Amino acid sequence: MSEENQAPTTEEVAERTVNTLHNLGNQRFVVSPFSEHLSRWLMNLKDVLSEFGESPGTTVDDQFAKERTQILSNVELDLGKIRDKEAYSGEAFKILSDNRILLERMEQHYASKMKEIEDRKNTEIKRLTGNVDAIKEELDRIARMKTGIFRAISKEAKAKREAEATQRVNAAQNELTSAVQQFSAEQEKLQDEHERRKQAINEQIRDQEEEVESQEIDGSLETRRAACEALTNAINSFLQRKGLLHD
Repeated sequence: MSEENQAPTTEEVAERTVNTLHNLGNQRFVVSPFSEHLSRWLMNLKDVLSEFGESPGTTVDDQFAKERTQILSNVELDLGKIRDKEAYSGEAFKILSDNRILLERMEQHYASKMKEIEDRKNTEIKRLTGNVDAIKEELDRIARMKTGIFRAISKEAKAKREAEATQRVNAAQNELTSAVQQFSAEQEKLQDEHERRKQAINEQIRDQEEEVESQEIDGSLETRRAACEALTNAINSFLQRKGLLHD
């Protein structure tokens, strides 16, 4: 039989398997979603181990088979958790998008309500200010009126009219001040409510952004590398038990 047709030795199969495990353990995924890459990677890992275990001249022992099964079980479980986290991240991205739209609508609604209050405030303040100015003009006319026996109004009547006008000016001024305070209180209340809601939405957005950003980087590398190193150690231990690898 020629050398080319000779089956590879156990050592050669093991060396090839270890090299492949090294490559798999250091394989990086740069494009999300990563779940598709993880499924393909796991399939490649199982194929490599099957080739090693089923290679002619290589009969794995129970200890290696047990270690291999345990390591595969652990990495499948860990990668499953990573896939679940990625699926949650996809949901977080949708919620993030919805919250950004909600925040924009909240800002639009807030601006609209503030303008509505401002418009009502300007209209009412204009009316009340006009009322105050009109009464002040009336009071000024009364103050310029001449009194006396031969005049149209007596001192007593003038004083009475001045007192009444002054009362109405004060009342109108109080009404104006009260209106300004009420509108300011209404605007402040609207602003406080808006800020509370805005803060709550912004906190959710920050959390969702962090979740989405964390999934833009492959978080499975250390898990996969550790599994491949553990399998390499299991292969080396198997070779030592077979007397094919020495310290």
